[in-house]
Amino acid sequence: MDQKFLKRAKRNDRWARYGITLGGVSIIFCVVLILLLIAKVSVPLFLPADADVFAKFSLQGEKQDHPILTSGVDEYLETAFSIDKTGMVRFVDTRRSQLVFQKQLQSANGGKKILAIDSYGAQKFNLLWDDGSLGLIQVQFKPEFDAEGTRTIRPVIKQIKKLPTPENGIPLKSLARFHEEENRTTRVDLMQDGSLHLRQWVVQEDMLGEEEEVVQHTRLTEGRETLTAMALGTLGDILYVGTDKGELLRWQLADPEEVALTEKVDASGDGTAITALAMLLGDISVLVGDDKGRVASWFPVRKPEQGKGKFLEKIHTLKPHGAPIKQFVPSSRNKGFYSLDATGKIHLNHTTSERLLLTFEEPGKTERISASIRDNGLLAQSADGKVTIWEVDNPHPEISWTTLFGKVWYESYDEPSYSWQSSSGSDDFEPKLSLTPLIFGTIKGTVYAMLFAVPVALLGAIYTSQFASARTREMIKPTVEIMAAIPTVVIGFLAALWLAPLVEINVVAVFITFILTPFVFFGFLALWDQFRKKDQVKDLEKGNEFLVIAPIFIFSLFVAYLLGPFFEGVLFDGSFKLWLFNSAGMRYDPRNCMIIALAMGFAVIPIIFTIAEDSLSNVPKPLKAASLAVGASRWQTVARVILPSASPGIFAGTMIGFGRAIGETMIVLMATGNTAIMEWSIFNGMRPLSANIAVEIPEAPVGGTLYRVLFLSAVILFVMTFVLNTVAEVVRQRLRRKYGRF
Repeated sequence: MDQKFLKRAKRNDRWARYGITLGGVSIIFCVVLILLLIAKVSVPLFLPADADVFAKFSLQGEKQDHPILTSGVDEYLETAFSIDKTGMVRFVDTRRSQLVFQKQLQSANGGKKILAIDSYGAQKFNLLWDDGSLGLIQVQFKPEFDAEGTRTIRPVIKQIKKLPTPENGIPLKSLARFHEEENRTTRVDLMQDGSLHLRQWVVQEDMLGEEEEVVQHTRLTEGRETLTAMALGTLGDILYVGTDKGELLRWQLADPEEVALTEKVDASGDGTAITALAMLLGDISVLVGDDKGRVASWFPVRKPEQGKGKFLEKIHTLKPHGAPIKQFVPSSRNKGFYSLDATGKIHLNHTTSERLLLTFEEPGKTERISASIRDNGLLAQSADGKVTIWEVDNPHPEISWTTLFGKVWYESYDEPSYSWQSSSGSDDFEPKLSLTPLIFGTIKGTVYAMLFAVPVALLGAIYTSQFASARTREMIKPTVEIMAAIPTVVIGFLAALWLAPLVEINVVAVFITFILTPFVFFGFLALWDQFRKKDQVKDLEKGNEFLVIAPIFIFSLFVAYLLGPFFEGVLFDGSFKLWLFNSAGMRYDPRNCMIIALAMGFAVIPIIFTIAEDSLSNVPKPLKAASLAVGASRWQTVARVILPSASPGIFAGTMIGFGRAIGETMIVLMATGNTAIMEWSIFNGMRPLSANIAVEIPEAPVGGTLYRVLFLSAVILFVMTFVLNTVAEVVRQRLRRKYGRF
């Protein structure tokens, strides 16, 4: 042979080997790189919160005998303010420690000093003056920009309400809220004798249609208990009070005509005094801190065994302090909060995740704390007016392994659950980002699709490769392979708008089909056995059996369609969906798992069929001939020789179809209800990981918690398919070693 030709052939083979190797390594590198890129986006979810000292200065005014009662900072951490005992409000530039603005507040009745201050909401304050009057104010910071784009902060003090002195004396402590929508003002006073009084100013219309403000006074307690802490909802519709015996009392105040003590529970369990209370964002959960430094959140839940209504339950237990709890500062953005103990130690916690995110320990005893509106800063003030401001980086407080994969007791839920609900129409919404129902939905949809696709694809492959004539095989195999070219969006569209309504109307007929078809088929086989000896019938048995079986299958479908309404009327009183709900408590979702099984199974069948048919057809002919030569029938040959020899390829095809079903997006997106529930029922839908990513990613803020959780979902989906394919390859190699190369 020509040596030049051999050298050229070897050189070409070598370059081909290099090219194939480079291509394979490049593909592996790209796959790993994709995994690293999506993992990189999700990693910050698990990074700890961080805080750096932004500024240190003094808020104390010129007169040192006027102690500061409260303080705060703007969202840019550039301007801090303080309110002292005389009602003087001072604003200080935190970067230069310079006074930029001050204003003297006035009471309603000429009071000179402030006895107590209560803060709530977006830097709103109740000022209790020494004359018993109460002022409701809000400190605002309005950014202004000049022509060059330079930002300056203009402080504003908004007067919300001024409430008069109570007729029964000057209170020790007062809380008040103004409900703007209902034009209702609520005030709660703890009096000198220990009694608790409620006053509500409600605007009503008289007989002439003119509005007048009516005040209603209710005595809530008689002073027999020592009240140690109070928390009033931001709308003034709910009140919590703690006692020195560790009891937690709750009043509903929304209806002035029906004010009454709703509930009284032992919150501490051992008689320890409650020292601090606060309402979390949304006014559903109340934070309870006691004299032993324990911190917990409570909210009402339904308890059928105790009767109608809702009853307080301890939901989340946070990491305790080592000293009595002195103050809570709830976040204005999420379900987190700061807690301050008597030693000055500060904790940043989050109730949903039950995480201790940060611990602040400032030298010197911290008297009070406050947070910025954007929740990006914390101000700690000592008794002498010295202030430390931290810039807090806490982007994903609600994320933990429990919130992602475990059961969580969410607000307004009666028990812990796996839930996915990423958004709501309310700003105080508690995100529910459990990936467990999404993983369950992925597995559920895949299992139902494979239950339909695998038998159909494998039986079709066995018939096409082993029983059908060459002419029939040339017609069937290309037809099935062309099915793979149908866009999944088309399959999903047809499943949602045509198949789902059709199955909903004929759901009983669908069940009858699965029962009737085997009986019709085996009955036909018994009848066929009587005619198979005729020459015309023998021609059909030579690879054209489907020409007879197909009409029989269509006939069974038609009979089931006719019998469906009859059996629905006799067995289910004319409505299967109503019977299902009344008898089993299950709802029939038109876009359910039956639709997914048919639609996604239709998309997976071509892959499994093609690979299985090729594996079956490639079994060496001598093996088949030897089996037939020793007297085995065609079915025995297929079962004992062909299938074991082709099992590695069949298993590989099935696993590839399984992976295809796991990653399917458009069909499940269009043909399911996209409900993140954890039930195996075939009558409801699910929300798989792939469809969830497609639904949520357009609305997810870049870099936000939802955005990163969706990328984490992609990582999990990637890992699931990787593990599945790895296991499939290991099993395939073992089957190959056991049954040979084929």
